[in-house]
Amino acid sequence: MDQKKDLLLVIDMQNVYLPGQEWSCPSMKESIKNICSLLDRNAAEHMAFTQFLPSKDPVGTWKQYNIENREINENAWLNEIVEELQPYAEGHPRYPLYHKSVYSSMKIPEIAHLASQVDRIVLTGVVAECCVLSTMMEAIDMGCQVIYLTDCISGQSSRNEDAIRKIAESFSPLHTLVMTSEEYLHQKTGI
Repeated sequence: MDQKKDLLLVIDMQNVYLPGQEWSCPSMKESIKNICSLLDRNAAEHMAFTQFLPSKDPVGTWKQYNIENREINENAWLNEIVEELQPYAEGHPRYPLYHKSVYSSMKIPEIAHLASQVDRIVLTGVVAECCVLSTMMEAIDMGCQVIYLTDCISGQSSRNEDAIRKIAESFSPLHTLVMTSEEYLHQKTGI
């Protein structure tokens, strides 16, 4: 049984990434199911959610980002956490929800602080090739070991998911560990 303290980070699981939506991640439904399983089993000592919301005062290319994505940014439902995860992410003290307006979750001061209090960061969420990758790289630079859960991370295609998994594997075993949610649960609980 693993005695390391972990932060389970659920990145940007918002409606806009559901299959059929503008920024669809086809495997998202499977990721939702696996993330719910981790949360229900209290898989990690600390858990947190992030939600991407556009900056009210964007700088540089974020200004153009906001212009090009105005319709999505202004649609409240698209920006909400998916229905299955709302009971965890909305108002539950065990699962705080933090907002960000950049890709990396490590830019959130509370997340960076939580990361400094644990042994590892367990990554789940969307989008593999964007916010998850950015968070992973910054966490590595901060000296955090990252667990990349392949069946809890969705990209905009299986090809993109495979590419990011290979990047995560290239940092293993020192900076990253790549596994499924069941392998992680087995490692944590011995069951």
